[in-house]
Amino acid sequence: MAPKVVILCGGMGTRLREETEYKPKPMVEVGGKPILWHILKIYDHYGISDFVLCLGYKGSVIKNYFLNYEAINSDLTVKLGSEKAVKIHDGLENNDWSITLADTGDKTLKGARLKKIEKYITEDVFMVTYGDGVANVDIEKLLKFHQQHGKTGTVTGVRPPSLFGELLVQGNKAVLFSEKPQTSSGLINGGFFVFNKSFFNYLSDDDDCDLEHGPLEKLTNEGELMVYTHDGPWACMDTYRDVEYLNKLWRDNQAFWKAWK
Repeated sequence: MAPKVVILCGGMGTRLREETEYKPKPMVEVGGKPILWHILKIYDHYGISDFVLCLGYKGSVIKNYFLNYEAINSDLTVKLGSEKAVKIHDGLENNDWSITLADTGDKTLKGARLKKIEKYITEDVFMVTYGDGVANVDIEKLLKFHQQHGKTGTVTGVRPPSLFGELLVQGNKAVLFSEKPQTSSGLINGGFFVFNKSFFNYLSDDDDCDLEHGPLEKLTNEGELMVYTHDGPWACMDTYRDVEYLNKLWRDNQAFWKAWK
């Protein structure tokens, strides 16, 4: 049975105020679709279709999107007058998703958000990721890696793109110009976690319970956190520059995370 995926969707996205003044960061669009939709499609490609969204800041925007999802993504015939009716034609998408939309508080930290949705996790293993990061992670291999090592948690380690373009120079001549290449330095936390249900014991539903500071540090100190190394591309949408970068990749048919057809 495929695990559920919990997606952290509650942050305010303060460094992306141009977009997030009116909507939560996961609803900022890439290629005309919320980045949250892209994340769901990544997991859906691997046969995972059961999601729990931890809502917070402007969570009603996400609720309204999924409540009206078929209408938004399909052709409609609207009949006006005394016999009002709406007919949804064959959907433009065929997503058989189950999505639990859970209010976890406007200012709640990530660890508490997870703890508050514990009641929706009935399986022994579940997955977690952030609502603003995409990658071409092989979810099947990630899950298998977690199941084989037997520890409580797995985090996907990624090499982030450089903040600046890379120039390789010989003499005074540029021999390589690469915009936002991956760095060759150390790994960072790229999300795409897998946890055993016992991880909830490390969390509290107090709003100030974080995920990275505290629970994951404790898990690491106990030798219970393993790293799945992802050498492929990864990106998160943290600033407006990131929004423009991801949209450019989509327009140019270079969206590395698009495994679906």
